[in-house]
Amino acid sequence: MMTNLVQFPRLGLELEIDRVAFTLGNMNIYWYGIIIAAGLLLALAFAFHYAADFGVDADRLVDVVLVGTVCAIVCARAYYVAFAPFKYDSIWDMINLRDGGIAIYGAVIGAAVFGGLACKWRKVPVLPTFDLVAMGFLIGQGMGRWGNFFNQEAFGTNTNSIFGMYSRSTHEYLAQWQSTLAEQGVTVDPSMPVHPTFLYESIWCFVGFFALWAFMKKRRYNGQIALLYAVWYGAGRFWIEGLRTDSLLIPGVGLRVSQVVALVGVVAGLVLLAVLGKKYKNVPFQVQLAVSGDTLKQARAAGLTDAQIASIAGKLPVGASHAAFAAQTAQITQTNWAARAAALAEENAPADENAPEAVEQPEASEE
Repeated sequence: MMTNLVQFPRLGLELEIDRVAFTLGNMNIYWYGIIIAAGLLLALAFAFHYAADFGVDADRLVDVVLVGTVCAIVCARAYYVAFAPFKYDSIWDMINLRDGGIAIYGAVIGAAVFGGLACKWRKVPVLPTFDLVAMGFLIGQGMGRWGNFFNQEAFGTNTNSIFGMYSRSTHEYLAQWQSTLAEQGVTVDPSMPVHPTFLYESIWCFVGFFALWAFMKKRRYNGQIALLYAVWYGAGRFWIEGLRTDSLLIPGVGLRVSQVVALVGVVAGLVLLAVLGKKYKNVPFQVQLAVSGDTLKQARAAGLTDAQIASIAGKLPVGASHAAFAAQTAQITQTNWAARAAALAEENAPADENAPEAVEQPEASEE
């Protein structure tokens, strides 16, 4: 079904939407893909803009993002396929993303694991990168959920709330799965409005993004924003997942996979936030400034160690302005590394033990 008349009865809204944005030859380009891509681009724009504020080199971040994005998509699909409530007929069906079926938590796990490995490979600080990417995730997730609106998917059970939504797609889906949902203890009426859970999650993610953005300059240690993301998104997802009618279930158990993962994330995140919050309570937090790849090569060629390079690059208080981080990071590229290496060598040079000692001259007598 490509077109849908979507109604919000209590709001008095009726919208006719088409899943297809445009056609190239015989290929339909769907709004879902366009919106997901737009969310990804906005997330990347944010990450590259604020990379300096987290001590992350934007050039090397490109490689991390490429690896993390590809692996996130693969893992999102693998996660969905692993818990899908039906069997796929072929390998092609398993990898065919055009028919839908990706899981956000699979993407988050894939990005964390393989993005972290890519950070190690490209010598990018892991925890600051996780902080930066976590905020980008909220942008991408908040926007990407609107792709579900155009597909008329990821909705919930019946509701009488002001946001209740109805369309032919929601009716047909609930009619098809009504008996299965009843076995799970969920009673639905296909002719009634449903929770637009994609809308709830989109709002939740955008609120979380702006809250973390406001907190960004007040963080106390690397990794704090990533933990706050895990708690915030997990709490919202646990609640919202409970409303949905298309949840992936753990085979043989009947628990909703995303609720279990969300609960684990919330509990682990709260414990770590409490422990680390106590540890860094009165410790001033400064951000180690990033050194670009080319500049790092020049500094190493001058004979400097990574520790010496980091010391010369310096740090800034976490609360410093973005302009200060950008200016100081740019200034690092202008450093005369050969001169700095020579100066350090001179400072650390041992005294010459064979040098003749100065002979004390007798004072002239007064006449």
